[in-house]
Amino acid sequence: MLSYQHAYHAGNFADVHKHLVLYAIIDHLLRKVSSVTYIDTHAGRGRYPLNAEETLRLGEYRDGAEKLWKERGRLAEDPLLADWLEGLAAAQSRQNPTELDHYPGSPWWLAQRLREQDALRLFELHPREHEHLSRQQLADRVRQVHGDGLSGLIESLPVATPRLCVLVDPSYERKEEYGEVAATLLEAMRKARHGIVLVWYPLLPAGRHEALLDALKAGGLRKIWRSELRVASPQSERGMYGSGMLVINPPWGLDRRLEDAMARLAPVLGDASRHRGDWWVPE
Repeated sequence: MLSYQHAYHAGNFADVHKHLVLYAIIDHLLRKVSSVTYIDTHAGRGRYPLNAEETLRLGEYRDGAEKLWKERGRLAEDPLLADWLEGLAAAQSRQNPTELDHYPGSPWWLAQRLREQDALRLFELHPREHEHLSRQQLADRVRQVHGDGLSGLIESLPVATPRLCVLVDPSYERKEEYGEVAATLLEAMRKARHGIVLVWYPLLPAGRHEALLDALKAGGLRKIWRSELRVASPQSERGMYGSGMLVINPPWGLDRRLEDAMARLAPVLGDASRHRGDWWVPE
């Protein structure tokens, strides 16, 4: 099934959550000179104009990135949020730099911080999404692949660089994807056990994400930090009520840094918004 296109959801609260975690990890990796290979298994388009027909149809960015943009002066009191918001500002049109008219996807966040010694591989299976992605002006060190990101991840390992960072964020349109992601991650960590892996999952009333979390724990992986942002209660929503992120092998201090940032961010998204961070599997 290739019906999912992220443009309909660009800039929503889940994007904000996911990309803030990603940004924090990139920031940590850049503190050392040694090279990093980044792999994005479900890249999407890279950068989304918020006036696009698909994005305006649902307008989910209004309850996500736009709320943060309007409160950016106050949110910038937190160092991580200040840096992330500066990155968000850099993604806007030069004609109106104070207006929020674009939302950057994970390829943009990764490519903007890429150094000469680093590498980036972007996988996208959807033909139209890959076509949009191929139009983005990215560095020569960025390799774009029209293909399945989960199998592409396994085929890419081990990498030539000393360090590895992987983002896995499928749409989970098919319920089987939870099991496929778990199986892929268990195999990937056997081939690159020191890699940092970020896994996004939706919080839905059906609770299918629990099978993913349980499978990773049962598979013997250690050192998994969990971050969940809830913007509504499961009982009040028929759709996605929250966003989850797992970080395998998180950098030291990531949990505290994100807890501080999310404590400021969550209330801006709404009175019902809550963040929880904990160790799903300890070291």
